Amino acid sequence: MRLALVTLLVAIAGAELLPRSGAGFSRISSRAAAQDAQFRSRVDLVNVGVTVTDKRGKLIANLSRDDFTVVEDGRPQTITYFAGAEAPAPEMHLGLLLDVSGSMESDIAFTRTAAVKFLNTLTEAADVTLVDFDTEIRVARYEQHDFARLIERIRSKKTAGDTALFDAIGVYLDGAAGQDGRKVMLLYTDGGDTRSAMRLGELLDLVKASDVTIYAIGVFDVTAARVRAEERMVLQQITEATGGKVFFPPSARELDRVYEQVVAEIRAQYTLGYLSTNPKSDGSWRKIDIRIARPDAKDLRIRARRGYYAVKRP
Repeated sequence: MRLALVTLLVAIAGAELLPRSGAGFSRISSRAAAQDAQFRSRVDLVNVGVTVTDKRGKLIANLSRDDFTVVEDGRPQTITYFAGAEAPAPEMHLGLLLDVSGSMESDIAFTRTAAVKFLNTLTEAADVTLVDFDTEIRVARYEQHDFARLIERIRSKKTAGDTALFDAIGVYLDGAAGQDGRKVMLLYTDGGDTRSAMRLGELLDLVKASDVTIYAIGVFDVTAARVRAEERMVLQQITEATGGKVFFPPSARELDRVYEQVVAEIRAQYTLGYLSTNPKSDGSWRKIDIRIARPDAKDLRIRARRGYYAVKRP
């Protein structure tokens, strides 16, 4: 049974998004990347990534299936799939999105080194999709046996051009929609979007329709206070919609510490799956409420995506 809930299509004219291995990659203009965006949906198992912390932010990783309840649109659901401390997690696919636009020039050396260390730490990923973006968006997927090629590509990155942030995320989500299993995306950027054809509202619709958990690292040490506030809000909106989290280190030199936090978050995440009791295929938004059925639940905090779009059939 497929774990993916939603198949997301961003139509890209004349461009193959994701090669099967790291042997090649696609170059996509940001204008082409967002044209004719549309949704295709199918439902098997509703898949939800869940992170639990205490009130001080400490990750809680020792819960069992019986500690959770799932409510969809006010109706209790039966958890048919669980992965956490008591069960191995499903195959994980990692997306790494790196901003290599011109404004990143002073931080690119730290960015490259920290990204490589992160990948060396998170070895459980079955494959890594690298998306580096500036005015253009370049995409390649690497399996474990291609790891050395992936590292070589990261180390060769240079900075130039504008920042097609929203389009880059949309392109990644399109490719991830065809993958089964657990999907995690990590975005590193130093600023806002200056190039994309896609607007924020359109991107948030795509994010909500996907089953990818998004983490982001924003480093805004050289931008104005007003701009920093706006960009922080955007990254918070994108990550919170998926049950992920955004980190704001004071500078690129803090990346190693932040990447360690991201790895801890990913490893502590639970995966819950259920078959919806709602048989309608109307394409409607369905709200998901994850709860913990324990006496100490009031001291625990839950992060998870807030819902999904049902399949829509003629």
